[in-house]
Amino acid sequence: MDTVRIAAVGAGVMGLSTAVCISKLVPRCSITVISDQFTPETTSDVAAGMLIPPVYPDTPIHKQKQWFKETFDHLFAIANSAEAKDAGVLLVSGWQIFRSIPTEEVPFWSDVVLGFRNMTEDELKKFPQHVFGQAFTTLKCEGPAYLPWLEKRLKGSGGLILTRRIEDLWELHPSFDIVVNCSGLGSRQLAGDPKIFPVRGQVLKVQAPWVKHFIRDGSGLTYIYPGISNVTLGGTRQKGDWNLSPDAEISKGILSRCCALEPSLRGACDIREKVGLRPSRPGVRLEKELLAQGSRRLPVVHHYGHGSGGIAMHWGTALEAARLVSECAQALRTRAPKSKL
Repeated sequence: MDTVRIAAVGAGVMGLSTAVCISKLVPRCSITVISDQFTPETTSDVAAGMLIPPVYPDTPIHKQKQWFKETFDHLFAIANSAEAKDAGVLLVSGWQIFRSIPTEEVPFWSDVVLGFRNMTEDELKKFPQHVFGQAFTTLKCEGPAYLPWLEKRLKGSGGLILTRRIEDLWELHPSFDIVVNCSGLGSRQLAGDPKIFPVRGQVLKVQAPWVKHFIRDGSGLTYIYPGISNVTLGGTRQKGDWNLSPDAEISKGILSRCCALEPSLRGACDIREKVGLRPSRPGVRLEKELLAQGSRRLPVVHHYGHGSGGIAMHWGTALEAARLVSECAQALRTRAPKSKL
C-alpha cells in the first residue's frame, strides 16, 4: 500500500487541525477534509476562542493539561510570528473574578498561561461585587481567521477539501482507507453516540476598541474578550437547546451583565448577535474503532466532544488523533500483501 488515503469528516477547528497534523505526522498518505459546512458557517467561527480551558469530568487532569499546553505552545509560536494577524492569534491580559472564593484557587492550567497570580486588593476595587480574582495573560485564537489559515496550510501540504454531506461513514469505503470522525454534534448520527449533546452559546460581537483587557466571571457565564477586530461579549450555556436563532432578550441580558463589569461598554456600537452549538459530552472522545460489515473493514479515529474547550484544546488533541491515525496506517501497511516482483 503506497499511499494511505485518509478522510477527515468535519471542517471546524477539529477537522482542519487534525488534517494538518496528519499531513505532517503520517508518512505517505493523502488527506481529504469532507464537510457540508465550512468557515464562516461552523461552530468554531462563533467561539470566542480564549485559551481558558474547561474541566472534563471523564478525562484525567494530566491528559487535559498536556492537551492545553501543546495547544498553548503551538498558538504562542504563531502569536510571536509574522503569521499572527493572518491566523487571528493574539496575546490578551486580564482578570478572572469570583463572587466567592473558589474551591480550587489554582486551576490545573495556571502554570501554562503567562504570569498567573492572585489579584491585588486594589485591582479588585474595579469589581466591587467580587471578592477574589486571578490575573494572567493568555491567548485568543479567532476562528474566522484561524480556520482559513489552517485550510491554506492544509492545501499547501497537498491536502484536499471536498464539500459533501456524509450520512454514514461507510459511504467513504472503499474510496478511503481510514476515516477520522471530527463531526462534533454530527456524531450523534455518524457514530451513534447518545452521550453528545448541544450546549447553546449566544454571544455579541461589538465595536469597543478602547477595551483592552479580558474580564471573565468565574462562573463562565459573563465575559468580555477583546479581539483583533471586535470585542466578544457573552454568554449562555443552554444544555440540549438546538435553536440557532438569536434571542433578543438574551442579548439584552448579556449586554447588561457585561456593562455591570465594564461600564464603558455602554458606548459600544455595531452590535451583532451570534449563536453556536457546542458539541459537549462528559469527556472528549479520542479513540480508534474498527467498523466491520461482513468482510469489509473501516478503521475510524473519533475526535470530537470538546464542548466549550474546542479551541483551548484543539492542537493537543489533534496531535493525539494524528498519532492514532498513524497507528492505523501502520497496521494497514503490515496487513497489505507484498506485491510480487
